[in-house]
Amino acid sequence: MYELFPNVQGDGSPKEGTTMSTIDQQFVEYIVKSLVGNPEDVVIDRIIDEKGVLLTLTVNPDDLGRVIGKRGMTAQSLRTLLRALGTKNDARYNLKIVNNDEDRENYTSSHNSDTDQHVDDSTDETVENTESDLAKKTRKELAELDDLDI
Repeated sequence: MYELFPNVQGDGSPKEGTTMSTIDQQFVEYIVKSLVGNPEDVVIDRIIDEKGVLLTLTVNPDDLGRVIGKRGMTAQSLRTLLRALGTKNDARYNLKIVNNDEDRENYTSSHNSDTDQHVDDSTDETVENTESDLAKKTRKELAELDDLDI
């Protein structure tokens, strides 16, 4: 029989001979590894402070979108499940998803020398303002409405 958390005993403590990984870490790890394309890159760190338990999730940059989901719905669902687990264990959980994609930061802040060059294909010709028939008709109707004394 397949166990959901093979390294955890019934009371939530780790089994003898296993690494110190808590039920909350294994819970998130199990869900996230089921979602991502690179499950070997999933890392979950656990920190306890005065606000509760902070779980920091790091995944492969290619899988970040899968973990966050459209409009953040997958991440919100993970947080909801953690809140339910926290209710059971009398703990408050926070989930932080780390963006470790260094290249993504350079997309907006990089300075490309190609953008400094002037456009060589520009001309001095003026662009004619061609008004569509619909625009002419709409302007005429608005002018007629302005002439009405209401």
